[in-house]
Amino acid sequence: MLNIVPNYYAQFKCIAGACRHNCCIGWEIDIDEDTAAFYQDYSGPMAKRLQSDIDFSADPPHFILGKHERCPFLNRENLCDIIIEMGEEHICQICTDHPRFHNDLPGRIESGLGLCCEEAARLILSQKEPVAFVANDHEDLPESDEEDEIIAYRDEVITFLQRRDLSIDRRIENLQLPLSIDLDQWLPFIQDLEILDSVWPKLLTELSKCREQIDWTGFDDHMKDRQIEYEQLLVYLIYRHMANAPSLDDADARAAFAVLGYRLVHALGAAIFTLRGTFTFEDQLELVRLFSSEIEYCEDNLYAILDELYEEAVF
Repeated sequence: MLNIVPNYYAQFKCIAGACRHNCCIGWEIDIDEDTAAFYQDYSGPMAKRLQSDIDFSADPPHFILGKHERCPFLNRENLCDIIIEMGEEHICQICTDHPRFHNDLPGRIESGLGLCCEEAARLILSQKEPVAFVANDHEDLPESDEEDEIIAYRDEVITFLQRRDLSIDRRIENLQLPLSIDLDQWLPFIQDLEILDSVWPKLLTELSKCREQIDWTGFDDHMKDRQIEYEQLLVYLIYRHMANAPSLDDADARAAFAVLGYRLVHALGAAIFTLRGTFTFEDQLELVRLFSSEIEYCEDNLYAILDELYEEAVF
């Protein structure tokens, strides 16, 4: 089976202790069955810690988070004691994969990097050329006589979004989606979703308060040479979420989700620029990381939005 990846995929490397938003803090980390069995039977120097710091009675088993919701094996240098003491081959599957994701699709598995990781976000948004999607051995994708209808539609959407002779908004208009995204209507809905990071609702509140005063002209001028960041955000969201839609209507809803993500991130950036007089690439990375963590990586939030969009697309 083909494994398809973005052409930047192999460039990712975890920055470990240098990460400002460590993925071993604030997340319940589930342990796959094989790794849990290995930990339970392990009799080496780490055996006592493995037995005391893992809840094996849970389904699935998981690490018992400590103070400040830190993984119990995350040391003071923000490095993993399991890797240090036992070797990287003995960490659980989710730790091995993160921030990679994998979508099982007809005739292929599509993999990518998630924006909730700051280093993955940096890699994705810093791409200067249109992203290409290749087989994991870097060969060109083979032609298929029976191409999946939704995958073909998704690829057409990506082609539209990479039209650099057009503005981002014009590219979105050319998609001719059966539903429009009015951020003024969506903002209260998003504010009512589950909150994971206290910074996120503060940003949403700032945006709500200053919507009428946003300096759109100044912000657009400030970002005129940085439009590629929004292209890469849109292409990432389309690639990750659209092809595994169960129907064409649902595919339209997922395309609209990407547009909503772009418009929200764009508006938050404009609000920051208006309030602070500047908006840096690092600010952009933090916005997309927060959006991804709060929406993409919270299934309740993600499907609340997708379900709402699907209803609009159908009715």
